[in-house]
Amino acid sequence: MADFLNTGLGTVVLIGAQGLLIIAFVMLSLLFLVYADRKIWAAVQMRKGPNIVGAFGLLQSVADALKYVVKEVVVPAGADKPVFFLAPILSFVLAVLAWAVIPFNPGWVLADINVAILFVFAVSSLEVYGVIMGGWASNSKYPFLGSLRSAAQMISYEVSIGLIIIGVILSTGSLSFGAIVAAQDGSYGLFSWYWLPHLPMVVLFFVSALAETNRPPFDLPEAESELVAGFMVEYSSTAYLLFMAGEYIAIFLMCALMTLLFFGGWLSPIPGLPDGVLWMVAKMWIFFFFFAMVKAIVPRYRYDQLMRLGWKVFLPMSLGWVVLVAFFAKFELFGGAYARWMIGG
Repeated sequence: MADFLNTGLGTVVLIGAQGLLIIAFVMLSLLFLVYADRKIWAAVQMRKGPNIVGAFGLLQSVADALKYVVKEVVVPAGADKPVFFLAPILSFVLAVLAWAVIPFNPGWVLADINVAILFVFAVSSLEVYGVIMGGWASNSKYPFLGSLRSAAQMISYEVSIGLIIIGVILSTGSLSFGAIVAAQDGSYGLFSWYWLPHLPMVVLFFVSALAETNRPPFDLPEAESELVAGFMVEYSSTAYLLFMAGEYIAIFLMCALMTLLFFGGWLSPIPGLPDGVLWMVAKMWIFFFFFAMVKAIVPRYRYDQLMRLGWKVFLPMSLGWVVLVAFFAKFELFGGAYARWMIGG
């Protein structure tokens, strides 16, 4: 078996199997993300939520997915059909593709590249094309307006996310997720993680992630009062399902990024307890709980407020933080907390 895996065909089979394993994890997580989302909203509103299909309603997400798959596909008259169907596929594929460089444990990653952050940032930036294509190909004014609003929103907050990540890169001296997690491995457990020295940016990153993934209170591309359902209003059946799946997968990716960048990835929060993949997954689910709670309790922003927050508040703050971190790292202030490459070197 080992000899076969060392051949070209064996390498292809191994990479394919690893890719399928990642897709299986993401898709199974997706089913429970939707279920958890609905249950958390229900608890906040003091109602039961999904509780009929399967034990405790656990199969409700499966039933909903099957419902979308068997529904009739309706294509608007005058729509650009190739682009119309390519848009949801592109959104879904790009959302899944970013997981290729997300590590869950040392060595537990499909592609362990030393520019993993750039890869994720590049792939997530391309997701805006699926939104624009879907809105334009629908041949309707409301979806097109929704796609433009979504594109402006995603681009605006990508700038802040990029600058926040630069601060972490300056502290670590590497673009590799593995190196970033290793830099947070200290004798103080969770107090060695980057959330403490980069605390202001943790909040900015979380809010920017909400806006980047069109989550409430920033779900303005789908604002019912103005746009009915935004760029996907003309979509039905499997095409609509792909858009929604891509959105939830992107949300879970943001949870993984927060875990890796600021909260130690697979590291144990308590010194002495073993590290492992369970810590990584548990932290991701905790952050998804915060995503769901924000949707349940925070009122929606106006669009002008959203753009003002991104360009006039988050952008100057994140840019100023990059300068501060560079200064702290250069002169090794605060015990070298902002110059972690010096610790290992």
